[in-house]
Amino acid sequence: MTGSTAAALRYDPLDVVIDDDPYPTWKRMREEAPLYRNDDLDFYALSRWDDVEPALTDWQTYRSGRGTVYEIIRMGIDIPPGIILFEDPPIHDVHRKLLSRVFTPKRMAAIEPLVRDYCRAALDPLVGRAEFDVIEDFAAYLPMRTIGYLLGIPEQEQAAIRQQADQSISIGADGANSFDPESFDSTSAMFAEYIDWRADHPTDDLMTDLLQAEVDEDGRTRRLTREEVLNFTNLVAGAGNETATRLIGFALQLLAEHPDQRADVVHDPELIPNTIEEVLRYEPPSPVQARYTSRDVALHGETVAKDSIVLLLNGSANRDERRVPDGERFDVHRPEIPHLSFGHGLHYCLGAALARLEGQVALEEFLQRWPTWEVDLVRANKAHTGSVRGWEHLPVVVS
Repeated sequence: MTGSTAAALRYDPLDVVIDDDPYPTWKRMREEAPLYRNDDLDFYALSRWDDVEPALTDWQTYRSGRGTVYEIIRMGIDIPPGIILFEDPPIHDVHRKLLSRVFTPKRMAAIEPLVRDYCRAALDPLVGRAEFDVIEDFAAYLPMRTIGYLLGIPEQEQAAIRQQADQSISIGADGANSFDPESFDSTSAMFAEYIDWRADHPTDDLMTDLLQAEVDEDGRTRRLTREEVLNFTNLVAGAGNETATRLIGFALQLLAEHPDQRADVVHDPELIPNTIEEVLRYEPPSPVQARYTSRDVALHGETVAKDSIVLLLNGSANRDERRVPDGERFDVHRPEIPHLSFGHGLHYCLGAALARLEGQVALEEFLQRWPTWEVDLVRANKAHTGSVRGWEHLPVVVS
């Protein structure tokens, strides 16, 4: 970054003040520094759609094998096997092929009635209350129940698993990352007893599928190692819980802030799928994807050296008006809603269909009970992590 204007532009993914509302900063980056460089924190950032989308696809250049979170790459942490978000081909392809057999349309269709039952069980006790916290009393409950069903985790243990996952990736109020490299082991260890028990008591769930799965690698067929099963389970539980919770929170916040559009959705529930897509575009739960470069790359007249950390700001690209007309405006009526909120290419989110299902059913059930509500932003606060952003507490007043 050069010149006096660029010198005044500052982006730090660990700054909680910026993270509360990164969009003004990202808009400036798109206009003033499409290839942004932070010398102090030693990273580059790409913010425009035409840079982010091809970079997400070009896994040969923008690699994930050292992690897809800035702090993890910079710390040089050894990545355990089975976390496909943090893998490159060929092992990534082996593991992804296996998980793709889990997130099938048939299994998602079977989950829909359960998601609806979970929503009703959480929302019905709230009817009659003047206010409640939509995260603590509802949105945090639904994804973990769904993932718990997939994995066969007892309901009484699900809250502890979610809390452990949250703590492992949180950022302190001073912007200091609290990520502990040993969290891979400590979180996976929470699943060990369930995996051992399920090995002796197979049933129709994800853990059984993983324990019985065979993969082809280097011309031979093998079972997954116990470490791979643990890390697969850890990944599904953590990623599935965080993103869906934040999606639901953002949907309820944005509709409260746009009451005319909310009234349209209440009047025409067929708008709900489109509404969820617009929420995903406008406030993606996972807006920053980190990579490291495998070679020198020429970008915007500069050379990004091999082994550089590059942040791909899909949350910024989603609002890039070069690709999305009037991209800074929330509009549930958009005829086409392009976004990169589930990634793109090799690492496109396997759980995208499940997240959409949870978001759509949650919004439908909420609107059936409360067609209007107000958000208490004074008492609300966001969770801050290196990879996911969204509401940790979101009190609402209902009528």
